[in-house]
Amino acid sequence: MVHVTTSSAPAPAVVPPADTGGFAKWLIVGVPFLWLFLFFLAPFFIIFKISLSDTAIAMPPYTPIFDGFGAICEFFSELDFENYIFLTEDALYTNAYLSSLRIAVISTFLLLLIGYPMALAMARAPSSIRPTLMMLVILPFWTSFLIRVYAWIGILKPEGLLTLVLQGIGLYGPDEQVQIFRTEIAVFIGIVYSYLPFMVLPLYSALEKLDGTLLEAASDLGCPPWKAFWRITFPLSLPGVIAGSMICFIPITGEFVIPDLLGGAETLMIGKTLWTEFFSNRDWPLASAVAVILLLLLVVPIAIYQNQQQKV
Repeated sequence: MVHVTTSSAPAPAVVPPADTGGFAKWLIVGVPFLWLFLFFLAPFFIIFKISLSDTAIAMPPYTPIFDGFGAICEFFSELDFENYIFLTEDALYTNAYLSSLRIAVISTFLLLLIGYPMALAMARAPSSIRPTLMMLVILPFWTSFLIRVYAWIGILKPEGLLTLVLQGIGLYGPDEQVQIFRTEIAVFIGIVYSYLPFMVLPLYSALEKLDGTLLEAASDLGCPPWKAFWRITFPLSLPGVIAGSMICFIPITGEFVIPDLLGGAETLMIGKTLWTEFFSNRDWPLASAVAVILLLLLVVPIAIYQNQQQKV
């Protein structure tokens, strides 16, 4: 008889691999925060520090009040908010802020008024030509922003192309000229032209996802097209409307190039005032205070935009 013996030794334990998911998760989350710290928070604290300083004839043209970590107590004891107090006392800066907000609101409304029909037409176009339409929208980005604004100078100046065209079709006499250049109208034209793609693209992204069967069902139930638009199309495209409006409103508020090149002396915007304080008056502390207040004003629309993005 053959006896078969079996070993009763336990099977070797399987060691699970090390869990690297936690490290990867923190790395993914940490990189954006590191980016924001280096390129947003750190420059902001530098600007805030300069805004609490005093103007000086030096290079840089201000007196530092915080030099090294050993002077923390001295830093808090010498805080100086006189630049912020001066901003509330001088009507120039208040008017500049209000004028910038007014121009930004009107420009954003004009962009929405022009961009929404364009985005809707693109979304309802045959899918074969949508890439071509998209390319036409982003085509201006292939040219320098500054060159495009300079081109409007040649169009809008009194002896420019617009005057020649209107004279050619008989709306203006040979001795008449269009007086648009160096006015607020020219600023609106430049802003709408420059920022239109930033409004169209988010709107197109939202409208392209719209389910066409909803409109067909509304039509079958006897809903007029205009009512179907306001009850179905526009509410469903609201995330794109908010995103496009915020993307345009925020940079328009601090715009400098367009009002400086196309606007006149009466066109008052905070970006132009900020540039004057930094480079003409060389009052860095006051200019930094202007920049800090501008950022605080823009925190509200930025928060609205971020909240809306989280809901999408």
